[in-house]
Amino acid sequence: MIADSELILNADGSIYHLNLLPEDLASTIIFVGDPDRVGEVSCYFDRIDVKKGKREFITHTGVLRNKRISVISTGIGTDNIDIVFNEIDALVNIDFATRTLKEQLTSLDIIRIGTSGSIQGNIRMGTILASEYAIGFDALMQYYVKNYSEEEKDIQFTVINHFGTLGFTPYIGSASKRLLDQIAGELPKGITMTAPGFYGPQGRSMRTRNVYPDLIQKANAFQQQGRSITNLEMETAGIYALANMFGHHALSINAILASRLHDAFADNPKEIIDRAIRFVLERI
Repeated sequence: MIADSELILNADGSIYHLNLLPEDLASTIIFVGDPDRVGEVSCYFDRIDVKKGKREFITHTGVLRNKRISVISTGIGTDNIDIVFNEIDALVNIDFATRTLKEQLTSLDIIRIGTSGSIQGNIRMGTILASEYAIGFDALMQYYVKNYSEEEKDIQFTVINHFGTLGFTPYIGSASKRLLDQIAGELPKGITMTAPGFYGPQGRSMRTRNVYPDLIQKANAFQQQGRSITNLEMETAGIYALANMFGHHALSINAILASRLHDAFADNPKEIIDRAIRFVLERI
């Protein structure tokens, strides 16, 4: 039996942060960072049946072409991904009445639609890119036991050697091969680098001095069996690693709004994000 302090429920029986009941959640879920972007996705649904929210976690569940879909805003960063992932897994795999694991576990499909900056010169702003793997430069997976595939171990080994004296151990997560084939077949693919912040952790400096001042240049030069680090953002590695750990399927679709090599930002970000949303919804 799972203790009250581990599985925290609200007075109405909903999960603590997401404020959702098990019946509120679909088995296909779209993650977005920005709470305002939830409506930008759900406006394409044929109907919306559930609208709930608490703090930065907004959920709309509805139907598109007879398929039930939930859209959840996670907020920024893998610390929030930790909350959202544990709670959606609890919603489908724990019996709230008995506080025990269900005998038959459910595997969810989770697609992140997020914004990102490219760190390769051949990836233009406006590109829609799929993350085949993700490297976590944050601390989330220092707290979990995850089984790594041989490919993930090889990438991790190469990352550690390439970046040199890091004060932490990067972790690796993989996209669902099924979702890659289903949704991202024709998209450019790469390795995504996930940072725990927007400024120093992504090599930005306005009035600060960074411990890793050449982070972008190092990432740009990374190669592993023909793969390169293509883009930089703040959630994908946490999503992939937790999905791999829990047995869910996850895919991150990145709308490239910035070029870190060319110090440029797109002048039409809303249009690029909407194109990524429509691309995913057409294939989901």
